Amino acid sequence: MMSAVTEINLPNARSSFKSFLALCKPRVTTLIVFTAMIGMFLATPNMVPLNILLAAIIGIGMASGAAAAFNCLVEQKIDAKMARTRGRPLPTGQVTSSQTFIFATIMASIGLAILYFYVNPLTMWLTLATFVGYAVIYTVFLKPATPLNIVIGGLSGAMPPALGWAAVTGEVSAQALILVLIIFAWTPPHFWALALYRREEYAKSGLPMLPVTHGEEYTRLQILLYTIILAAVTLMPFALRMSGFIYLGSVLLLDGVFMAYAIGLYRKYSDALARSMFKFSILYLTLLFAALLVDHYWLFKL
Repeated sequence: MMSAVTEINLPNARSSFKSFLALCKPRVTTLIVFTAMIGMFLATPNMVPLNILLAAIIGIGMASGAAAAFNCLVEQKIDAKMARTRGRPLPTGQVTSSQTFIFATIMASIGLAILYFYVNPLTMWLTLATFVGYAVIYTVFLKPATPLNIVIGGLSGAMPPALGWAAVTGEVSAQALILVLIIFAWTPPHFWALALYRREEYAKSGLPMLPVTHGEEYTRLQILLYTIILAAVTLMPFALRMSGFIYLGSVLLLDGVFMAYAIGLYRKYSDALARSMFKFSILYLTLLFAALLVDHYWLFKL
C-alpha cells in the first residue's frame, strides 16, 4: 500500500519541484551567484574561508531565486502574452499566485537570515536592497513606466560582485564598485539585443521597451554606444592594477568580438544576428569574470 502511494506521489513531487525551481530562473540565478563568487575571491589574496563561501553562495542564491519568483508573480499576465515566457509555471497554472508568494517569502527570509547570521549584516542588508531594487523598484515601477528601465534598474542586477566582496571583507571598496560598473554597462546591450528580436512580443505585452518606443534603428545605435562604454569600463581593472596581462589579453579579445557584433548589428540588422549577440553576451560576461579570477590568483601566485 505504501509503495503504491509513493509511486503516485513521487512524480507529483518531482513536477512540483521543477515548477518551483523554474520560478527561480536557474540560469539567471546561476550567473548572479557566479559573479558574486568572483567578487569573493577577488576580495582576498588568499582563499575564501569555506564557511563564508558556502553560506554566501546559499544565501545570495536563495535571495536571488526569491527575487526571480516575485518577478514571475508580478509579471504573470505579461508572461502569458509572450512566447518566450508563456511556458513559465504561473501562466501555465503549474503553481498558484499564493503558492508563489509563500515560496518566495520563505526563500528570501531563509537566504537573508543565512547571510545575517553566517556571513555578516552588511552583506544581508546589501542583498535585501538588491532584492527590493529588482523585485519592487524595477519590476513594479520602472519596467512598465520607461524604456530606460533596463538602464536605471540595471544597478540591482549589477550588485552581486559587491555582495561577494562584502561577504569576505565586511565592506564595499572602490574595486568592488568597478566590478559592479562592468555588469551595469554590460546589461543594456545584453538585454536590448534580446528586446530587438523579441520586439513584436514586447509590443503585444504593453511594456515600453526601447525597440517598441524608439524603433529598431535607435536601439541598434544605443547598443553600439553602450558597447563602446562597456569596452572602456572593462579596461579599468587593468588600468587601476586590479589585474594583469592575462585579464588584459582576455578582455581585449572578448571586447573585440562583442564590438564586432554591435557594429554588425548597427550596419545591417537581422533577428539571427541579434539572437547570436544576446547568447554571446552571456558567454562574454562569464569568461570576463573567469579571466579576472585566473589573473587574480596568478598575480598572487597561489
